[in-house]
Amino acid sequence: MTDKTMTPDEAVGRLRSGMTLGIGGWGARRKPMALVRAVIRSQITDLTVVSYGGPDVGLLAAAGRIRRLVAPFATLDSVPLEPHFRAAREQGRIAMTEYDEAMFMWGLHAAANRLPFLPVRAGLGSDVMRVNPGLRTVTSPYGDGEEFVAVPALRMDAALVHVNRADRAGNGQYLGPDPYFDDLFCEAADTAYVSCERLVDAFPSGTAPQTLLISRHSVTGVVETPNGAHFTSCVPDHGRDEPFLRLYATTPWPEFAARFLSGRTEDDYQAAVRAWREEDRT
Repeated sequence: MTDKTMTPDEAVGRLRSGMTLGIGGWGARRKPMALVRAVIRSQITDLTVVSYGGPDVGLLAAAGRIRRLVAPFATLDSVPLEPHFRAAREQGRIAMTEYDEAMFMWGLHAAANRLPFLPVRAGLGSDVMRVNPGLRTVTSPYGDGEEFVAVPALRMDAALVHVNRADRAGNGQYLGPDPYFDDLFCEAADTAYVSCERLVDAFPSGTAPQTLLISRHSVTGVVETPNGAHFTSCVPDHGRDEPFLRLYATTPWPEFAARFLSGRTEDDYQAAVRAWREEDRT
């Protein structure tokens, strides 16, 4: 089998400005933050980002890399509304296509199955239809005549996701409580890059098949990034770094970026976090 391993910067080097980029995870949970930070170190911009939004959206919005966000929300979980996303929206720096959470999921399903849309009940009678005027409805061709929202496929040029374990061929395993639709992101994109807490040569005998969320057929590259979801959670490997999350949420962007995102590699970021943690203990 092909060895698909690469560094964060090698993976991001395959992306281009103007792409539609999907980012897996959910809120502040198991986000591919090392890959997001690599995007910020690059010159890539003018992105359409598709995400159950968290600090991935906040970082990219604050860094001026997002043209349009397609999302049902952007949250840090313990901080209900992602502050840098909020600032970008209030200042008119990014456009947004807003979906209900279930509509978003079925848009991923449609893209993964290479369908133009899927009919759903979610969204009917809500303001989603008003704030997203591009949505259309369809009528059941069967005798019931029921009306549905026709949710368009959320096709992406590339997807970034993070899992607990992966092998060199691109098979990915999650060990936490929720898959967060990462498999759909990979299948709905033309290319997909999977970062992981640890590379393995083989998955242990007796591994539950349902934990092998991501299959190598939908993966372009694999990146080993220990603590690469920081500061989001990646249980059971690590929880959410709540003190650092609060620092991120309350620090002016130029100051935060200068201290933590000005390095040349992911190792520089991790070293800056360790230095801050040591200072915080004194």
